[in-house]
Amino acid sequence: MMTKEHRLMLEIMAAVSPYCVIFRTNVGRGFTPDGRYFSTGVPKGYSDLNGHRKSDGKAVYLEIKTKSGRVSPEQKHFLEAMQSSGAIAGVCRSVEDAINLIKS
Repeated sequence: MMTKEHRLMLEIMAAVSPYCVIFRTNVGRGFTPDGRYFSTGVPKGYSDLNGHRKSDGKAVYLEIKTKSGRVSPEQKHFLEAMQSSGAIAGVCRSVEDAINLIKS
C-alpha cells in the first residue's frame, strides 16, 4: 500500500520534470549473511528528492511532507545548509509548493 507521502512524492516528481532533472533518494539497512548490521545511502536528514534545475543547473533538494508531516531537526539542518550553499531547498507539502520553489 502506498502512503500519502509516497503518492505526493510521485506526483511532485512528475510535475517538476519540465523544470528539473529530479531523483528520489533511496536508503536502506540490513544484515550481511554473517549477521553484521549495515546501513546504506545518504546521511540522516538528506532530502527525499534531489537533482538540478534545467534552466541554470542549480541544485535542488525537496523534502516531501504531507500537510501534517513534521520536519525532523536533521532535515531542517540539511535544508538550511543547502540553502546557505546557494541551492534551491525546501519543504514541499503539495505539487504547487514544489513548482513555486523551483521557479523562484
